[in-house]
Amino acid sequence: MKLVMGNKNYSSWSLRPWLAMSHAGIAFEEEPVRLFTPEFAPHVAKYSKARHVPILVDGELKIWDSLAICEYLAEKFPEKNLWPKDAAKRAEARSVAAEMHSGFSPLRVNLPMNIRASLPTTRWTHVVQRDIDRVIEIWTGLRERHAADGPFLFGEFSIADAFYAPVVTRFHTYQVKLPALAQAYADHIRSLPAMQKWIAGANTERDFLVSQEPYRHVPDFADPIMVTGGH
Repeated sequence: MKLVMGNKNYSSWSLRPWLAMSHAGIAFEEEPVRLFTPEFAPHVAKYSKARHVPILVDGELKIWDSLAICEYLAEKFPEKNLWPKDAAKRAEARSVAAEMHSGFSPLRVNLPMNIRASLPTTRWTHVVQRDIDRVIEIWTGLRERHAADGPFLFGEFSIADAFYAPVVTRFHTYQVKLPALAQAYADHIRSLPAMQKWIAGANTERDFLVSQEPYRHVPDFADPIMVTGGH
């Protein structure tokens, strides 16, 4: 299998299935594509007319969208228990993953994933805080209920944890103050060997988005991406 994916520093959507597979020990190869470059769209279009990453390639099959990919992985590798075994837990895990997948737009837009940076945000609004509060509510409530079963949202690792991992990086980058239980969960996710590998990869990348990292000096980077968007 192959995962077509964007820059590790910026691509929150790519991190989700990458972490699910890496933590679960599912073998795959990476095919990185640089975001916001002329070659991105034609390269990705070879696999999906949606022209978005990530895309999972399994033989002749191409699956795009991070949630669809993770659902496929859960079905293909049932022994990895990527969703909780208990039906009620599984339904709730799908609900919180889907909530992250389809919601939290103010958080995404105002606190874009940028692993290399440490930036106390100047773009804080009440709608961003509302999203932050909701994430804290989810993490705290689940950890309180499932602490006896393990350190993840539902005790054992699941796709739900993979979907909130990019938010963990955002809270770290923008120095969001978290209550103790939520902070302990975030620290645990960052400490995972797979997450440490992703973070190390992000730190080696030389691309940067001028809109996200205006403090960078262009000569310090081999090939800056001079665009105004985020991912």
